[in-house]
Amino acid sequence: MNAARGAQEGATPGSDSELGLKILVAGGFGVGKTTLVGSVSEIRPLRTEERLTEAGESVDDTGGVEGKSTTTVAMDFGRITIRQGLTLYLFGTPGQGRFWFLWDDLSDGALGAVVLADTRRLADCFPAVDYFERRAIPFLVAVNCFAQSRSYGADEVARALDLDHGTPVVLCDARDRDSGKEVLIRLVEHAGRRHTARQLHSVG
Repeated sequence: MNAARGAQEGATPGSDSELGLKILVAGGFGVGKTTLVGSVSEIRPLRTEERLTEAGESVDDTGGVEGKSTTTVAMDFGRITIRQGLTLYLFGTPGQGRFWFLWDDLSDGALGAVVLADTRRLADCFPAVDYFERRAIPFLVAVNCFAQSRSYGADEVARALDLDHGTPVVLCDARDRDSGKEVLIRLVEHAGRRHTARQLHSVG
């Protein structure tokens, strides 16, 4: 997708000391991807939402998220400066299967991904987990803690999703900027460790 590549290419204005990193925010339908991007972005986020219609009832499972009236049909885009010289460019992916053809373009050049999970619909994030595992893209699972959902610990979620050893699971509130920022920091740290390990392995 040209928009995705263009945004990343423009991620490092100014001096060479400035670093821009591309991060994906993925997960199932209605899990809070648009909310997370919007809550942490320091610019007005770009959104490509359309209203749900009767025509989509057969393919959009709204069980557990009956109040949801819109859906992302291309991507969400936002930006956050983690510290001086380090900026993250956030690309929220569409959650429904019929839009997954966009994922390959969106994931091109990404440092890593946040997979948002809702414990009421935990199986909905399996496709995202599988996608990033198969492509060896570093990711973490961020459990969006909805008020009406049952509370589970990070270890329980990791076992339920059968995650590879070392894949972080964190609890968050997608509506809260500080909570979302902490998730992104954890992802950058995790991706950095993965990158270093790969370099050492290739040298060895």
